[in-house]
Amino acid sequence: MKKFLGYFLSPLATIAFLLMLVIFQPIQWMCYNWGGYKVHKRSVDILNFFLVGTYYILFNPVKFTNKQNLPLSRSIIFIANHQSDFDIPPMIYFLRKYHAKFISKVELTKGIPSISYNLKVGGGANIDRKDARQSITELVKFGIRMKENKWSAMIFPEGTRSKDGKVKTFQSAGVAALLKKCPDALLVPVAIKDSWKMRRYGLYPLNTFTPMSWTVLEPIEPGKTPVDELVKQIEERIRAVVD
Repeated sequence: MKKFLGYFLSPLATIAFLLMLVIFQPIQWMCYNWGGYKVHKRSVDILNFFLVGTYYILFNPVKFTNKQNLPLSRSIIFIANHQSDFDIPPMIYFLRKYHAKFISKVELTKGIPSISYNLKVGGGANIDRKDARQSITELVKFGIRMKENKWSAMIFPEGTRSKDGKVKTFQSAGVAALLKKCPDALLVPVAIKDSWKMRRYGLYPLNTFTPMSWTVLEPIEPGKTPVDELVKQIEERIRAVVD
């Protein structure tokens, strides 16, 4: 039944999602060029509020839980498992006060209304997976921006989406590169559960009546523990919630 309803509701949700991206493309441009970083960031926050709202057209509720007392005056590296493209808007919106930027594929900086523009001017890192040197250079530059501006980062260390919700092995290179230039950043796991079910059948039909959750887990101080061990701890904490 949920799949059947998806055939009727998916076009509405998809049109609403794309419409928001198109509408906010010029809004972002004006906010960035006329108002600077703060005004542009506000426009991105509002955009992602509306993008999350399109999930409810499919009756897919979003539950975002953050019971951690995270600092606002310190950089944070949010480390999450990755199940779907739909993981991202809730993270941007509900973690907006931490000024978190994404580490994204460079291919996404072209051709996607609103998203590509934000990736180019928003201050995150856009990496070329085929060019290891470029990737590390971008991450190092991003780590410097984090330290200078007290920004945070969002990273999916699995490297690719999990199509069945099972957590894949986390890679530590990205986190290590950021900590090299921003060593006092707090590491915060985020467990994403069941967002993959929204795309269980692909982009059409999208699934309906699928509750999804994002849970911010207890932070970890980087300290002197090797980064690969820290990332392994985070992976295990997320697995305990998701698997």
